[in-house]
Amino acid sequence: METLSENIAFGGVQGVYRHKSKVCACDMTFGLFLPEEARDGPVPVLWYLSGLTCTHENAMTKAGAQAWAAEQGIALVFPDTSPRGAGVADDDAYDLGQGAGFYVNATQDPWAPHFRMWDYIAEELPQVIGAEFAIDPERQAITGHSMGGHGALTLAMSLPGRFRSVSAFAPIANPSASSWGRKQLSAYLGADETTWARHDASVMMREVGFDGPVLIDQGSNDQFLDLLKPEALAGALAARRQEASFRMQKGYDHSYFFVSTFIEDHVAFHADALWR
Repeated sequence: METLSENIAFGGVQGVYRHKSKVCACDMTFGLFLPEEARDGPVPVLWYLSGLTCTHENAMTKAGAQAWAAEQGIALVFPDTSPRGAGVADDDAYDLGQGAGFYVNATQDPWAPHFRMWDYIAEELPQVIGAEFAIDPERQAITGHSMGGHGALTLAMSLPGRFRSVSAFAPIANPSASSWGRKQLSAYLGADETTWARHDASVMMREVGFDGPVLIDQGSNDQFLDLLKPEALAGALAARRQEASFRMQKGYDHSYFFVSTFIEDHVAFHADALWR
């Protein structure tokens, strides 16, 4: 593993690291904030999955999560959103290819050789971080924004017992019924829509739910509401009678101004579950 940078922040350390990924067959970069308590032993961890066009850096520098994580004594992981590099397939559109991994394992060419973000987030990166840093694997939670909210919700519901809590900011909530989803799922997974179900949070919520608390924040002035389809997820939460809070935040849009406004609530929400 290569250390790209380490900076003191709120008594802890905000680092950026690069390693060779076996599952993605390329170098991958991630951010990791460790609170001061990590000097004395393993700490709980909150995973933050970012959205379309983002890298590890966007949430790390814009969300303002480190201050609240330091207050709660928990670590933050900021993975990248896709494999990258000259030999990695890409597309001219912003919503497919590099920067748009959608947290799936691609089965279709030209994406299959590198785009295995599900395995990277679910298996490889936790092993890499656990081997190098003071992280408690028994106390994990996950959140994300937009495409990352989609990833956080589907991973949490597909890996029972892994995460104690899950939250999302403006998630792509029903991708199998949206042009922000049908395009990518068909490109990465093929035309058989039965393979898409485990990557649709609304479908997953109705079918299996989550074995812990859920928090969703959605801006009422989000410019992508028709693509996100929050009403599908809200209906699935109600139908499942899921332990959840779904909050429509009046006037807020899709930006990191929205995320940074409510990140304190989300960190506190996860800390409550992680420290039980």
